[in-house]
Amino acid sequence: MLKTILSFVFLVLLIVDAPAVFAADVKGSSDHPLLSRFPGAEIRNYLRKNYDAAVLPAGIIKDKKAPGQLLELEGKVTRIAYRIPGEHSALEVLRNYEKALQQGGFETLFACHGPETCGPDMMPFISLEGRVRPTAFGDAVFGSSSERVLLTRRSDEAGEVHVFLHVVDDASNNRTYLYQEIVEGAQLELDQIKVLQADELQQSLERQGYVTVPGIYFDSAKAEIKPESDTALSEMAKLLSSHPDLKVYVVGHTDNQGSLDANLTLSQSRAQAVVQALHTSYGVKAENLLAKGVASFSPVASNADEKGRARNRRVELVVQ
Repeated sequence: MLKTILSFVFLVLLIVDAPAVFAADVKGSSDHPLLSRFPGAEIRNYLRKNYDAAVLPAGIIKDKKAPGQLLELEGKVTRIAYRIPGEHSALEVLRNYEKALQQGGFETLFACHGPETCGPDMMPFISLEGRVRPTAFGDAVFGSSSERVLLTRRSDEAGEVHVFLHVVDDASNNRTYLYQEIVEGAQLELDQIKVLQADELQQSLERQGYVTVPGIYFDSAKAEIKPESDTALSEMAKLLSSHPDLKVYVVGHTDNQGSLDANLTLSQSRAQAVVQALHTSYGVKAENLLAKGVASFSPVASNADEKGRARNRRVELVVQ
């Protein structure tokens, strides 16, 4: 045990040549540069986004014994699900990470273990709702007294980093599951998409009958248009106001993450939000606009990776 602990004192690294990659890991995955893995661990699921929202439990509602004090963050998000041989308990794994994080200058914001202190709803909240761990990650065990949660933070001249760990024993299959989420403070790049001018929108509509409108922004899984979408909305309004007889469908598209029913609802709500904004804020005639949501039925790229999924999340104008 002492040897294992000592080997993890230097888990937290500020500079590394490259994250370790192991043959048994899922394709395209690797350890995060800040943390190496527990010996024998395999990466079963992996997801990294340059900029995304993250929701992490930072406490419980004591009278209900339910997750509370949710910490809402934005930045570079890395989610990793490890599977560890069963001879290493959840307690052993977490204690090693605690030591490593402490040595790396991280402070503990929240920790709990088992239903007694985490509450009976902590595991379902983390594993089933999709707000913390993606539901497709699998490897969930409910009702185990071995469940342990740790949320830590480090803030220095390099920026702010949060590390969230959720570990639980799967005794029936003789293995231990570790979910790790690291959120690094990052500056959002908002100049990656060129807003098409009204005449460019018109040319695409005349040439092919539809046009993808870049620069319309929504928060993840929400339908409220973000303020930085104003420029794109203004160009759409210029086009439609200068052609009062032009009638269009405003079509919302999503990627294939999540259920089809949820994505149909989301895409319809986003399309309707654009229609409402064009009418109420820019004076476009309501009878010339019709919102349609088609979820992931019409992709323009593969949904197998984030680059493709980002292209598929879009708003289009289609000539009626």
